[in-house]
Amino acid sequence: MDFTAFWEHAQKTVPALQAVQLQNIWEYRQMFIDGTKMTLLITFIAVILGTLIGLFAGMARLSDIKHGPWKYPVRLLLRWPATIYVTFFRGTPLFVQILLIHFAVMPLLVHPTDGLLISGDLATSLRQEYGAFMSGLVALTLNAGAYITEIFRAGIQSIARGQTEASRSLGMNYWQSMRYVVVPQAFRRMLPPLGNEAIMLLKDSSLISVIGFADLAYAARTVAGVYSRFWEPYLTIAFIYLILTMVMAAGVARLERRFHATGGIH
Repeated sequence: MDFTAFWEHAQKTVPALQAVQLQNIWEYRQMFIDGTKMTLLITFIAVILGTLIGLFAGMARLSDIKHGPWKYPVRLLLRWPATIYVTFFRGTPLFVQILLIHFAVMPLLVHPTDGLLISGDLATSLRQEYGAFMSGLVALTLNAGAYITEIFRAGIQSIARGQTEASRSLGMNYWQSMRYVVVPQAFRRMLPPLGNEAIMLLKDSSLISVIGFADLAYAARTVAGVYSRFWEPYLTIAFIYLILTMVMAAGVARLERRFHATGGIH
C-alpha cells in the first residue's frame, strides 16, 4: 500500500482527517526533497564564504594606524570600505538586497553582450541555468559577511589588549598577531553568535524563492498554487525548517562544549 492509499484509508477511518490533504505533499515529495538539498547547499556555501569575508572585513574595520605614512591609506583602503559595506548590508532588508543583486548587479556583471565579468554564450548559459542560484548566493554571502564582520570585530575586541602588545613585542606584524594569537582565542567566544547567524541564514534563504530559486519555499508555493491549499505545504516546510534549525543548534552546542573542554583552537 502506497502513502496515498494509506492516507485515503486513514481519512475514511478518522473523519477529522478529511480536511488534511497530505497526499498532495506526497505527490510532490521529490520537489520538497530537492528543495531541502538546495536550501542546505546554498546556506552552507554562504556561511563559509560569509565567514571568510567577515574575518577579513572584521580585521579591516579594526585596522588603524595613528601615525606614519600608512595612516590615511589604511583608513581609505581598508577601514572605511569595510565600514560602508557593513553599514549598507546590515541597514537594508535582505529581500531588497536579493532583488537588487538579481535584477541590477548580476545583469551588469554577467551578460551575453556586455557583461563586465562574463559575456557571450557562457553568460547566457549561466543566467539560464544558474541565474537564481548565483544571485541568491551572492546576496546571502554578502549579507552574512556583514553580520559576521561585526561578530569577528566584537570577538577580537574582547581579547585583552595585552595579548596583541605581547605578540607585537615578539616581532609579529598586525596580520600575524591576528592570525596566531588573537583570532584563535576569540573564536571560542565567537562560536555561539556564528552558529546563530548560520541558523538565521538558513531561515532567511527562503526569501530567494522570490527570484525563482528552487528551494523549500519555492516547493511549497508551487504545491499551494497547484491545489489552492496552503495549510499543508507551508506547514510542511515549517516543520522541515524547524528540524533543520534544531539539528544545527544541537551541532553548535556540541562544538561549544568541545571548545570549552579543549580551551579553543589547537
